[in-house]
This record gives sequence, structure tokens and C-alpha cells, in this order.
Amino acid sequence: MFFDEIQNVSEFEKVINSFRATLNVSIFITGSNSKILSSELSTHLLGRYISIKILSFNFSEYLELNDDKKSIDDKFLDYVDWGGMPQIYNTDSIQERKIYLRDLYNTVVLKDIIEKNNIKDINLLNRIIQFIMENIGGVISANSITNFLKSDKIKTSVDTFLNYIECINNSMIVSKVNRYNIRGKSVMSLYEKYYMSDLGFLHLKSSPIEKKVGGRIENIVYNELISRGYDVYIGKIDNGEIDFVVDNFGERFYIQVCEYLSSDEVVEREFGAYNQVNDNYPKYVLSMDKIDYSRNGIIHKNIIDWLLDK
Repeated sequence: MFFDEIQNVSEFEKVINSFRATLNVSIFITGSNSKILSSELSTHLLGRYISIKILSFNFSEYLELNDDKKSIDDKFLDYVDWGGMPQIYNTDSIQERKIYLRDLYNTVVLKDIIEKNNIKDINLLNRIIQFIMENIGGVISANSITNFLKSDKIKTSVDTFLNYIECINNSMIVSKVNRYNIRGKSVMSLYEKYYMSDLGFLHLKSSPIEKKVGGRIENIVYNELISRGYDVYIGKIDNGEIDFVVDNFGERFYIQVCEYLSSDEVVEREFGAYNQVNDNYPKYVLSMDKIDYSRNGIIHKNIIDWLLDK
């Protein structure tokens, strides 16, 4: 039995549990909003279901789809630009691709955020999403965004922002990543980072698009880690951050991400971030460089090679 968007049906949890208890069938429930796994459903089906998050194509899947004659480096730059929504690669028309992404975005925002959560201030909602798009991979706090909105003469409270950001996160158009205090070994609930579920949505930014490739690559690495089933956090150290602390089924490894190791200063920044991490878990630096910069037990890898490494 297959049910799509069944969370729109009142008390669907009881119906699903009834089918499970009385019929000899497999039941598949699909939806575009994380609220489909409501506490009510979890209560009725406790221990009797598994949840699978379906992502847009990662880079290796994109390569299977894309059979043009471009070099793999050019294909990667296309992926950085357009993301992994399969349908956009049915056409080479930039206009048609943007129309598809706009329609998809509007459907998510209208159906999964505005209607389901009875959002009153649509302008505020869109401004918050645009702010997240402008700050991919940057630390975002309730105070920072409310101050930004106030500077743009949009009044809102921290509570309203937190409510809206939770609705946006539930829609799965963005992902919230918590920080992890490496020294204190605890998850921190303040100053999270946000990444897009698909980079193609950045074509819908209201401001002129500035392609910050470093942030986009960081976003790709995050989505790849999630697609491999890892739990991912932002690492907090005394005077800085580690881009990703990755829980590999009980084991751990760390990742730093940048576009290019273009100077001694950048090399020192990326490798030096590990100076305060006093453990023996694997440590990586990923960049688009072809030369191997590995040193002091820290492994440097080309980002494309890492994405395609099974």
C-alpha cells in the first residue's frame, strides 16, 4: 500500500496503524515535509517503521545522468551551479531550468510552509529564506537575523524568527546543523549553520547572485555526508571552528573544506584548525587542488576524488 502526502488527512496515523495490524501488507508513506513523522505517528508505529530521507542527486549520481562530453572538472562546476534536481537536466535552457526550480520552490513554500503552518507574514518568511541563501555555511543566530531584518525596516521578534525557522527546516528546503563542542563533548543549540537541500535553489536569490564557490562546495560536502548516512555537526574549538565533525556509526572523523589552498595563509588556516583537536580520529582537508598537500597526519584530498570515492 502506497500513500503520498497522507499527512494532509486528519488522524491518518490511526488508519495506517489499523492497516498494519489487520492486513498482511507492506506500507509505504511518502511526503515532502518532516511533519509526516509526527509524534502521533511515532507513538502508533513505535519500533515498526524505518525512515528514509530522499535527497536530490549527489555528484556521482549526477554523472550517471549526465553523458555529455565535458571534462569531469567542468561537470563538477555545473553541479556546483545547478545542484542535483534530476529534472533540470532534461533541458539545456537556463530559462526552463529556472522556471522548474521556481515552481518547485513555490510549491514547497506555499504548501509545506505557509499553508501547513498558517503563516501570516509571507514577506517575513521569504526574507528569512533569502537571508539563509545569502549565508550558506555561515553561522546564523536569532539575534543576527533579527538585527538584519531591523536594518531593513522589518520588525520581528526572536520568538517569531525561531518559529519561522523551524517551519522552514521542517519543509526540508534547508538543513540545520548544530555545533559540537569538541573539548566539552556536547552539542550546542546556539549559532547553528544552515545548508540548502539543493544548490539549484540559489538561482532564486533575490539579490544578484555572487557565486561563493567555497560555501557551495561546503554545502555539497554536507549533503554528501548526509547521503552516506552520517550524523554531522559543526565543530567548536576555543578560537574557531572545524567545518564538520562526522559521526561514522560510533567512530568519528573531521573535515575542513575550502575552494583552493591558494596561499600559505590559507594552508595554515585550514590545517592549523586541527591544532586544538587532541585526538587520533582521522582529519581531512578537502579542496579543488590537484596537488596533495597532506601533512602532519592530516589527509588532503581533491574534492571530486573524495565525492567519487566509494
